[in-house]
Amino acid sequence: MFFCSLSYAKVKKIKQCPSAFALSYRIIANVFRNFAPLNYIFFTPMNILELSEQEILRRNSLEELRNMGINPYPADEYPVNAYAEEIKASFSDDAEPREVCIAGRLMGRRVMGKASFAELLDSTGRIQVYITRDDICPEEDKTLYNNVFKKLLDLGDFVGVKGFVFRTQTGEISVHARSITLLAKSLKPLPVVKEKDGVTYDAFDDPELRYRQRYVDLIVNPDVKQTFLKRATVVKTLRAALDEAGYTEVETPILQPIPGGASARPFITHHNSLDVDLYLRIATELYLKRLIVGGFEGVYEIGKNFRNEGMDRNHNPEFTCMELYVQYKDYNWMMTFTEQLLERICIAVNGKPETEIDGKTISFKAPFRRLPILEAIKEKTGYDLNGKTEEEIRAVCKALNMEIDDTMGKGKLIDEIFGEFCEGTYIQPTFITDYPIEMSPLTKKHRSNPALTERFELMVNGKELANAYSELNDPIDQEERFQDQLRLSEKGDDEAMFIDQDFLRALQYGMPPTSGIGIGIDRLVMLMTGQTQIQEVLFFPQMRPEKKAPRDNAAAYTAVGISEELVPVLQKVGYYLVSDLKDVNPQRIQQQIGEVIKKYKLDIAKPSVQDIEGWNV
Repeated sequence: MFFCSLSYAKVKKIKQCPSAFALSYRIIANVFRNFAPLNYIFFTPMNILELSEQEILRRNSLEELRNMGINPYPADEYPVNAYAEEIKASFSDDAEPREVCIAGRLMGRRVMGKASFAELLDSTGRIQVYITRDDICPEEDKTLYNNVFKKLLDLGDFVGVKGFVFRTQTGEISVHARSITLLAKSLKPLPVVKEKDGVTYDAFDDPELRYRQRYVDLIVNPDVKQTFLKRATVVKTLRAALDEAGYTEVETPILQPIPGGASARPFITHHNSLDVDLYLRIATELYLKRLIVGGFEGVYEIGKNFRNEGMDRNHNPEFTCMELYVQYKDYNWMMTFTEQLLERICIAVNGKPETEIDGKTISFKAPFRRLPILEAIKEKTGYDLNGKTEEEIRAVCKALNMEIDDTMGKGKLIDEIFGEFCEGTYIQPTFITDYPIEMSPLTKKHRSNPALTERFELMVNGKELANAYSELNDPIDQEERFQDQLRLSEKGDDEAMFIDQDFLRALQYGMPPTSGIGIGIDRLVMLMTGQTQIQEVLFFPQMRPEKKAPRDNAAAYTAVGISEELVPVLQKVGYYLVSDLKDVNPQRIQQQIGEVIKKYKLDIAKPSVQDIEGWNV
């Protein structure tokens, strides 16, 4: 961001400049016209020094189009009636030529005198367009072809085409244009990705750029869009299966007074009108169970949860989860329902019950393996934790050379052992069942062993995909479990559950036997699409703030004797801080300033070497 110190009179003079760069100054002049009494104005978007040469040329084309009476951003509806993939799929050489109206982004152009080929990208794919001068300019005025199409349109612009479908001599199904309309002008050039003999050159593949500028990623990398279309299929199939089963989709609060339903660190916010702190939900569980108390047979919600924890290739602070609760069911029924549901989703996405990820074939063909957690730990470590006390398990952790601390209770210690030695080994879908009671504060005690609970987690490709219970509906037992969590919190466990008194009150009215499950949608999509990083299945994953070089403001420069109008020029060269100028040869600085003034045709006097030597840097 820069302060502009140009006077209105000076900008008005620049306005007459015929160069391609004058457009930005005309825009600035319009700003000054509205704020004439001000000596300085603070602006960022149209500062000419912040634009590349391509961006300046595109803005110049924009101005020329407007001067010709062409609106580069028309408001009218454009009557699209056909799409690229459908046109190519339905074409027949024997049929009468089909009249179509298409629209899309201009992605390629080959001008050959009076005829040209263009490539249009619409929401379904790409299609070639054949354009001749005399077809789109049937009268004597050939400006639309010679000037607009050939010179003022740029790759990335949105255009509409009316014409008929035909097959070229080379066999490519194309649209022969009768008219062409500019629908939206693109002011930034797209990355140019080239393909030859199946090899991609200059690919837009930097992960950070792709995630920050997903809109560009979707344009130039067609496989990315296919991933998100498959994500839509996952959610659509999931919703259809739950609706067909007769369950009701509901919505519950995101802002909650108690962050319940899971063990996780929440985000905290403040409601000004109520003057209370609230939490972004970490799970939908407790509100959905309230609805079971209220009489619904089965309820589910597909929505965002938020956890103020780490970010990596498998975790994002906000994530999508589906939670389902069904009355009169148990965790055995839920395992069967889940494996059938996931098999159906895999077939819908991939056409078969198998998916490929990270070089492995994973089969979602039901049934899945079922394995109690303590047996899994014994199988992988050789230690039998059944009936062990907290201190005994702590000793096992030390024997396994694990890093633990005093805030960890029995359940947390078992969870750490399983996570380090077992979880990553289950590649094929596996139900890990019968968790110790200390690990599961919302789960019903096991019907045959009160030290365990009726809970399972579904492990796939070494990660948890789903978590499910026979839900605890004994309000007295539930309150005791909450008290145990409170004691863990007092020991320093910041992921221990809060006590939700209203939920306890709801349970006291009676909740029928219920089974519930939560499935991570993002991880499910990763599995179904073969992606190994969660960022690849989120349109806009959370990113660290962009690193930007620190910059001094204009006052810091003027304080050492530098003219304010030179500040943008110096920062364009790379002197973002006044201290950057120290010990630099004054002749070198003068040369760099002169190059910028010449390149951008700036109406700024180049300082002398003596002037620069006089700066108190």
